[in-house]
Amino acid sequence: MLARLAHVIVRRRRWVIGAWVVLSLFGAFSASQVSKRWFQSFSIPGYSAYEANQRTLERFGTGQQAPLVAVFHTSGDVTKATGIQTAINRAAAVNPGSRTSSYWSTGSRAYLSKDGHTAFAEIYPPGTPAFSSDTHIKQTRAALKSATPAGVAAYLTGRDALVAASSGGGKGPSVLTEGLIGGAGALIILFFVFGTLPAVLIPIAIAIAAILNTYSLVWALTYVTNVSIIVQFLIALVGLGVAIDYALLMIFRFRDELREGEDVETALVETMTHAGRSVIVSGSTVAVGLVSMIVLPLPFIRSIGLGGLLIPLVSVLAAITLLPALLAVLGERINSLRLLPKRLVDSGHPEDGPWGRWARFVMRRPWRVAISGLAIVGVLVFFGVQLNPSEAQAKDQPGSGDAIVGRDALASAGISPGVIEPFNVLVEHGAAPGPIAAKLRTTPGIVGAVAPTGPSWRKGNDSIVEAFPAIDGAAPHIQSLVTRVHKVLNGTDATLGGIAPADRDFVHAVYGNFPYVLALVVLLTVLLLMRAFRSVVLPIKAALLNLISLGAAFGIIVFIFQKGHGSNAIWGVPATQSIIPWIPLMIFAFLFGLSMDYEVFMLTRMREAYDETHDTPSAIALGLARTGKLVTSAAAILMFAFFVLSMSPGTDIKQFGIGLAAGIIFDATVIRALLVPALMRLLGSWNWWLPPSFARVLRVSPGERLEQVPEPS
Repeated sequence: MLARLAHVIVRRRRWVIGAWVVLSLFGAFSASQVSKRWFQSFSIPGYSAYEANQRTLERFGTGQQAPLVAVFHTSGDVTKATGIQTAINRAAAVNPGSRTSSYWSTGSRAYLSKDGHTAFAEIYPPGTPAFSSDTHIKQTRAALKSATPAGVAAYLTGRDALVAASSGGGKGPSVLTEGLIGGAGALIILFFVFGTLPAVLIPIAIAIAAILNTYSLVWALTYVTNVSIIVQFLIALVGLGVAIDYALLMIFRFRDELREGEDVETALVETMTHAGRSVIVSGSTVAVGLVSMIVLPLPFIRSIGLGGLLIPLVSVLAAITLLPALLAVLGERINSLRLLPKRLVDSGHPEDGPWGRWARFVMRRPWRVAISGLAIVGVLVFFGVQLNPSEAQAKDQPGSGDAIVGRDALASAGISPGVIEPFNVLVEHGAAPGPIAAKLRTTPGIVGAVAPTGPSWRKGNDSIVEAFPAIDGAAPHIQSLVTRVHKVLNGTDATLGGIAPADRDFVHAVYGNFPYVLALVVLLTVLLLMRAFRSVVLPIKAALLNLISLGAAFGIIVFIFQKGHGSNAIWGVPATQSIIPWIPLMIFAFLFGLSMDYEVFMLTRMREAYDETHDTPSAIALGLARTGKLVTSAAAILMFAFFVLSMSPGTDIKQFGIGLAAGIIFDATVIRALLVPALMRLLGSWNWWLPPSFARVLRVSPGERLEQVPEPS
């Protein structure tokens, strides 16, 4: 089928290229239109705290945004200072509709330090948090300070203010900027990989076409369902990565065929038959990794899975239609216009070069190579299993400025860090808030509970009780406190809400169902690869190594950011003791499919060589020699793009960028260049085992009969 398609594309190459040009121009228009239709909400339907916050937002206009915390300090009794309530009101007026609470509005000493020198006020901005939402922290801070009476020091802190301080108040680069930076890095690496101008530019052209046409499909998808704004980053980064990966594979194979003396059309047919098949299998595995996210009970993550599914599909389509058309037009000129000295441009067989020598070494010393690779993996997986998916505690937030000073002022005064993310209990159906507050005050782990009055706290039959945990809302033991408060409120008309309980709901929604996601991904991937490689052992080995690679990638970000080894010296981020909850999920979505790409590239060539020679060591060595440069080059391109991403402000983006950059290059080197060939050499003929019963179900020819192979030395 792919061979027939190759012949058709050769004959209709100009029509194919013209169609892609027209579609890509429409894709540029689509990209501008879809930017107005992104879904920016983080809903967790069905979870108690989220639903309580939603009802609070509906009835009071607030409850979804994290509060800003105003801190006041004086050398005397802060309650005697006049004008502080005016300062609070001025600060709240920056975001009209804000709900506030303080000593001056409630009379409760829960808002004061024990010595009476420090007080805080909660300012809850209205509306729903989103990527583009703005609580005007700078303006609120300016209004607060300008209205604070003389002799009183005022600071504005809070979760969002601390996050802004950690990023210097700046925003990361736009999607277009990320794409341009990634494209520039890809050009530099492709320059050294191919050394000729046409071979360098074609992968970039394929990536541009794939990205723009994906935007067209996503724009259409937004009229069917909500699509998260995160998908635009997936399109820019994953689209760039997989499209260039597939183009590299096809161009490497096309040049190999030309080197063997084939004419252009025959070379294209061979390229499509073998490399094209690999591209289809690879695209399927990337799609499986992304579409598996629909298992999670979170609408915005499901939309990421559906939107992300389109990226590899379009990239595969571009690689097996547009790319062959371009190669048919260029023909032998793919090797023209050298950019490097002739001695640096590949001209001989890869098995005679550095990768060939490495492959022969692995075949001679598989035990030594395997043990070395497993030792490295073991260290990183050891750190990976210590992953703590949680927001950083207030004390661990990096940065400088007023928000940090305010946080430290609270700590110095002995005020609980729990005031950064207080509990908000929604009391409904006319129940009295006073008894609820009294119950909470006697609950272990709660240092204060208040039932404020006023229209922003009591409306009709509903009211809100504010409670302050004794620990940070992101502390490891916060879940036990949340559970305890749920038990206290059981049987009443009160429901626990607030940012900290909702964050716990998010972690449970994601990671409580994560085993099902992993199981689905592994099952589908194994079935796909079992049919592609006519083997039971190779797919299982590939899935296990991918999971190990993910564990190692998690270990890298735990070692750097959670433990703080190098994060402060390089990125100015002290140890956070946690990894932001969405980071591991997104690393999984990106890395699983991209890593499997490299596995498919290698195994396809090894399987092809084995079918020709029936010599396992020779097939493994040839496959590694022919794909080693391809895999490491593709990984280097992605590593550069993701590493540049880590230079953006914001701890979350730094963790995300470094996790992906380090994970990609680790997978391409330690996993694919060490463990894959070494373990396959040790497995011998077991690599190709497929029972006849499996073969009938998969509708493929049976695997090879197992042979006795000598034990490798």
